[in-house]
Amino acid sequence: VRSFEQKHGSRVEVTLIDSDLDLWTKITANSAQDFDVFAVNTAELQRYIRKGLVVGIAADSIPNLARQRPRFRDLAAIPGIVRNGTVYAIPYTYSEMGLIYDRQRVASAPDSIEALWDQRYHGEVVAYNGGTHNFSLAALSLGLKSPFHLDDKDWPRAVDRLIALRRNVTGFYTRPDESVGLFKRRKAALMFANYGKQQLQLCKAAGLDVGYALPREGALAWLDCWVVTRGARNPKLAAAWIDHLLEDAPSQALVTRQGLGSTTSAESAEEAGEKLRWLQPVESEEHRNQLWGRILSGDRASKVLAS
Repeated sequence: VRSFEQKHGSRVEVTLIDSDLDLWTKITANSAQDFDVFAVNTAELQRYIRKGLVVGIAADSIPNLARQRPRFRDLAAIPGIVRNGTVYAIPYTYSEMGLIYDRQRVASAPDSIEALWDQRYHGEVVAYNGGTHNFSLAALSLGLKSPFHLDDKDWPRAVDRLIALRRNVTGFYTRPDESVGLFKRRKAALMFANYGKQQLQLCKAAGLDVGYALPREGALAWLDCWVVTRGARNPKLAAAWIDHLLEDAPSQALVTRQGLGSTTSAESAEEAGEKLRWLQPVESEEHRNQLWGRILSGDRASKVLAS
């Protein structure tokens, strides 16, 4: 922030948010007039585009796009960034949802999401408490066409899959720090890392001997992007801010301080060969969360699916 202010003779006012709902509330409160730029994941971005709260960004106004990895430079190939030929977002940081495993309890790195259901780890698995992502996990494990859009015929199979997961799990978490404590206390062998390498970094800081693996079925992944609001008073300066954050120092801070992925840093051999499933809006978050709540409470499949 300071280096940008010095370079451009401007003052940056940073507002922190703690949830997607918090961000939506702040941006919509005054029809996007209170902010110039904000960071949002590609799935959430769609409602801002629909409401006309963000504007297109000219690629030539962000020279540092050339510094990004090929998978992030091809904006049209990333779901949700381009609509009707207009670029609405610039990729900034990401994290894939991999598997964290205890090196002492798991002989070799798990290469499939199926490991979460493996009876060898019964009562030694830690998972995320969230209906939206868990139904996507179930869809991946079942080989469904899309983990984000379940058809009517898919729900019974997905519910059965998640009931089986619940029975194999020792505990569920919502926050990264909570997951580390749970993994340590329960002496778990395996954990679905909803927050990716951020959790890996926390586990290692807690003294745990853990590894990290991405499943061959493809890893769910969120991608945070910078966008410009329709209320931006100085769009040129807004573009300069986005360009600045693609420089070496800001990009590296994401990796070293937060354990997040940078769109400009070199890609590891492991990442290069992996398929990332960028999060997309699902058919119904409400329905997924309603069913998940029933599953978590211990209901049998027929009761979970009852209307």
